[in-house]
Amino acid sequence: MQQALQQLLFTAALATTSFSAFSQPFAYVPNEKDGTVSVIDTSTDEVVKRLPAKGQFGKKVQAAAVHPGNQNLYVVVRDKNAVAVVDTQQGKQVALIKVGDEPEGIDISPDGKLLAACLEEENAVALVDLQANKVKYTIHTQGRNPEHCVFSPDQQWLLASNEESNNVDVINLRSLKSEHLIAATKHPRGVGFSPDGKWAYVANEAANLLEIVSTSDWKVQANIKVGLRSNGVKVNADGSRIYVSNGGDHNISVIDTASRQVIATIAVGQRPWNMALTPDGKKLYVANGRSHSVSVIDTQTNQRLKDIPVGTLPWGVVIR
Repeated sequence: MQQALQQLLFTAALATTSFSAFSQPFAYVPNEKDGTVSVIDTSTDEVVKRLPAKGQFGKKVQAAAVHPGNQNLYVVVRDKNAVAVVDTQQGKQVALIKVGDEPEGIDISPDGKLLAACLEEENAVALVDLQANKVKYTIHTQGRNPEHCVFSPDQQWLLASNEESNNVDVINLRSLKSEHLIAATKHPRGVGFSPDGKWAYVANEAANLLEIVSTSDWKVQANIKVGLRSNGVKVNADGSRIYVSNGGDHNISVIDTASRQVIATIAVGQRPWNMALTPDGKKLYVANGRSHSVSVIDTQTNQRLKDIPVGTLPWGVVIR
């Protein structure tokens, strides 16, 4: 009886360990020049595999997004004007969605039903039905050269930052039209929302600042001076911190949203760009394009923990 009980406890422990290992979040890093994705185990901060196992998705990959409800990863394959659908468990591409000319930034709606892809050469945004893996709508922007597309938390709006025209389109997802233009200072890139959807944060690369936009009237209410060539934006889950990557200064600005002040500056690799937080918010991962690495930051201490070598020209990071 005692031996049977011990065996039962041992089996349960193994099951718990196995589940814990399986449930660890992974960071996915698209390597632009290699056409591959590096996969980092966030519990060890080591690269554990490459997607696909052999070959590449294309000659130039950029943004990536993870589905909130399944095991699929979506990767922009710019040279194919498409988004690859990747089964992360199988480690292979299972579909290729043609979206339009020169896609770059993508985002998935919180409910997991739509993917938005900014089409730089079409001055448009494609909305993809993720059940059918087909473009459902193509919406033209008022601005030129849209790069980053971001859904609002309530899924009523989609913002698209326009590099050439120095503004941000506000697309109403009910009318499927661009209904407002936010006049950004110069060369808007990364965009983030506060969790309650009341504020949008826009990095202006050529102005070296973060603009704070009220979503009640879509006007810039304030701006915060950050570093040289600010580009990526990430907001934490409770909205208390904003992280801005400064490509020219090779660092990250940490902003306290209550005071609207930069409270820390963290050195990382060369040309940091897009970032991701772990689900518990304790670590920030930063893609360093020119260093071919990902920096890991402890968000409690604002200290860089490690630099992880990845592929050539990492574009960003997504975590699930």
